[in-house]
Amino acid sequence: MLVERPAANPWFIAVAVTLATFMELLDTSVANVALPYIGGGLGRSFDEVTWILTTYLVANAVILPMSAWLSRVFGRKTYYLGCVALFTLTSLFCGLAPNLGIMLSSRVLQGLAGGGLAPVSQAILVDTFPAAKRAAAFALYTVVIVTAPAVGPVLGGWITDNYSWRWIFFINIPIGILSFFLSSRLVKDPPTFEGERSSVRTSGKPNIDGIGIALIALASAALEVALDRGQIDDWFGSLLISWLLAIAVIGWIATVVWELRVKEPVIDFRLLASRNFAVAIALFFVFGFGVFGSTTLIPQILQSLYGYRATDAGLVLGPGALVITLFAPIAAQSMQRQIVSARVLLTIGLITIAASMWYFSTFTAATDYTHYALARAYQGLGYGFFFVPVNVLAYSQLKPEQNDKASSLTNLFRNWGGSFGIAFITTAAERRQQFHQTILESTIGDTSQQFGARVAALTNYLMTRGFSDPDATAAAHGYLYQEFQRQVSLLSFMDCFRGIAWLTLLVVPLLLLIRRFTPAGRSSAAH
Repeated sequence: MLVERPAANPWFIAVAVTLATFMELLDTSVANVALPYIGGGLGRSFDEVTWILTTYLVANAVILPMSAWLSRVFGRKTYYLGCVALFTLTSLFCGLAPNLGIMLSSRVLQGLAGGGLAPVSQAILVDTFPAAKRAAAFALYTVVIVTAPAVGPVLGGWITDNYSWRWIFFINIPIGILSFFLSSRLVKDPPTFEGERSSVRTSGKPNIDGIGIALIALASAALEVALDRGQIDDWFGSLLISWLLAIAVIGWIATVVWELRVKEPVIDFRLLASRNFAVAIALFFVFGFGVFGSTTLIPQILQSLYGYRATDAGLVLGPGALVITLFAPIAAQSMQRQIVSARVLLTIGLITIAASMWYFSTFTAATDYTHYALARAYQGLGYGFFFVPVNVLAYSQLKPEQNDKASSLTNLFRNWGGSFGIAFITTAAERRQQFHQTILESTIGDTSQQFGARVAALTNYLMTRGFSDPDATAAAHGYLYQEFQRQVSLLSFMDCFRGIAWLTLLVVPLLLLIRRFTPAGRSSAAH
């Protein structure tokens, strides 16, 4: 059977759609380091401006699982271009915002637009490249997915230090315009997509699953707010967080039950009947957990314990992205030429990621920049061998008309993994800090003579430097207390790395469930 080829070079299409994905993922982290500056510029407290992050993440989480359904309702190209245009326009509004109200409104709209970019661009990549070359396209996508969150804090810190916080939003505008122009010229809906559009329409009008949409929106919003604000509000110590978690759990259970009964569901959970897809979904969750968790944790360690600037701390993440850029294409070529199976590559990737996390957990207060950068590069090596095969695995047993639905689910679970990973890091770091503080305090009590000797020695040294006896004693106690807190924090952070390592290893046995498949195959319908 003859297959229509793309009118444009598939790699031009890949670049066009990944530009928008990079822009959207960059925005999930670029504003983090600029929050104090934004608060000062808008005349609001830090607690108030943290909602700039929360509103974006909540809106993003609400729309992301609906992206496949919205693509079928409006047409994938139309919906995608609408998301790019709205994201670009709201970036302008965020940069010009004169007060917090307009900023938050703009961030909600920006999050709604951004929620559709990653899953739709991934679906476009899947349909644009034939199965035999799909791994190479996923190599490019891997670089974007991992690099953007890592670049965000560095870029945000550099812009706010040298220009104005408003430029962290303005930089999206040229990227968005370029992506819109290229995508409008190059991207086309495949012929098979018309059948998908007609399946959600009756007499030309869309069949709207109102109950499904309401359940998804309620459950997604409740879960995202709970995960984002949980540690700030003391989790189950807060009645609001407790209610939100209950609503999220009940809401998602109700969503699954309802969507399995609907003929044209907003989220097609029936795809999980494919064993390979179900395994890939679990791996996507762990991927998001590890990437976003470690990307949050490493700069926090370097800034709080080693005194790094935000820009310098962010640069430690750079080698990981570089290694992924180098090794993801190697993994892609190995799969395309059937040199190594997806199961073998995934095993290598997961074990390498876990080993890198364990290596991080051995660091001390004397560890330098080079060792942190090497550990991040080691982590990047694992993800370089992981992300391409997990994407190929996800689509290995699916039909072309299922690609959009699958992309929504893979991105939903990756997003969930990231949210749970960040929540785990912020919570575990504080709880383990309390634990280690109790242990070390009891240890110091058992060795009070040695501690007293240390205080006396430091006091005598300071007195030789011109301090009076009372000032020297106070300074000695203050210095030792700071060192004590530094060690406590370091131990708690190292526990977080071990937690990520164990979670990564726990999913390795799932690889035994993978059904054998051949990456090569016929090209799917062209754009």
